[in-house]
Amino acid sequence: MPRVTGGAHRMLSVGELAERSGVAVSALHFYERKGLVASERTAGNQRRYRRDMLRRVAFIRVSQRVGIPLADIRTALDSLPDGRTPTKRDWARLSSIWREALDERIAALEHLRNDLTGCIGCGCLSLRTCSLQNHDDELGDTGDGTGPRRWDDLNPQP
Repeated sequence: MPRVTGGAHRMLSVGELAERSGVAVSALHFYERKGLVASERTAGNQRRYRRDMLRRVAFIRVSQRVGIPLADIRTALDSLPDGRTPTKRDWARLSSIWREALDERIAALEHLRNDLTGCIGCGCLSLRTCSLQNHDDELGDTGDGTGPRRWDDLNPQP
């Protein structure tokens, strides 16, 4: 690991940020294109990152790991004053907001898992009764009165 010299204000190259954060250089470039991290350019057009980007990258990775979409992460980061790096207090506030959405997703996945278990037993994938293909007979309310219709039925593949 390269030795950090130059004090707290020393900027990090993209390689140093990648090595210290455990994130691939390509991911850092992607985050930058998405507006999640920012760099400054040297006279030679090389990226340099402030050291606080390490914490920002950690925030992004942990948020992703718990299933937060990048668009929501960016909204959260954009809500911070002056584009600063999230603090412990920021994480507590944002995670409490995200918790409700995560709980809803967990409940939906548990419901899906339970439906899948029942479906494995019958294996029919019936459009009339299958809770995975036709949850709550939603397809019965569509079509031309002849029964449920699937998009696949309307656009057969060659």
